Amino acid sequence: MTFYKANYHTHSLYCDGKSTLEEQVRAAEQCGLHQLGLSSHAPVPFENNFAMAEEKLPEYIQEIDCLQRTTDVTLLKSLECDYIPEVTTEFADRQAQNGLDYIIGGVHQVKQLHGDGLWFIDGSKQETYDNGLRDLFDMDIKKAVTAFWEQTFEMLETQKMDIIAHFDKIKMHNRNRFFTEDEGWYKILADKAIQLIKRHDVIIEVNTRGLYKKRSDSFYPSTELLMKARKADIPVIVSSDAHRAEELMLFVPEALEELQRCGFDHTARFDVEKGRFVY
Repeated sequence: MTFYKANYHTHSLYCDGKSTLEEQVRAAEQCGLHQLGLSSHAPVPFENNFAMAEEKLPEYIQEIDCLQRTTDVTLLKSLECDYIPEVTTEFADRQAQNGLDYIIGGVHQVKQLHGDGLWFIDGSKQETYDNGLRDLFDMDIKKAVTAFWEQTFEMLETQKMDIIAHFDKIKMHNRNRFFTEDEGWYKILADKAIQLIKRHDVIIEVNTRGLYKKRSDSFYPSTELLMKARKADIPVIVSSDAHRAEELMLFVPEALEELQRCGFDHTARFDVEKGRFVY
């Protein structure tokens, strides 16, 4: 398995991370990484405790530029952009306005089908997931999960991104309580996501965070979806979604083993000269 030593999905104190940008860079040096992608959560237009403040963006970009002068690790500028229909900024605008190397797209807040409510499917608290399922979807798990996938489909169809983050994360707080991933209706939705990822030439990340935080029994995405991605010849990267510097390489060797079992023989990497990922 050829793995280009890089982590393209990391967070810092600019958003909900717990380490500074410099701490992440020094950890990358210690791990022998060639590239480090700094990808704080992009600003969103409502009060929250996870995303970067809009006014902090220039400082964020400037600090990355300053840190680059102190390290041999190639630092890449990115944002993990939430997609919420009719709420969040266009990904392409974020990239152009801030001179970003790439964009990670993801769904963390599922918009209510007929209303303005947002179901927060991420974070550390299972009760937040459960409360949103009750309050916004009347405990109709099929309706709620379908809303997640439909929002993911819309993101893939309408937004320009390089990488899709933890694209089956809807399973995280479920823990097989309300649905299972082998149900026919769920498989149809997940398969459509694979088809759209392929059609729009988006990289799938194998995200290890669920395992090392003990919030999931498998990587994002699941083994079955990774095997389908391999069959469709979709490129992959491995990321730890590190919110702390010490998380930078957690479960990365295990993820590479998983990819090899699924038939992959290499990961994508960012080509600085070309200004894009190469497969």
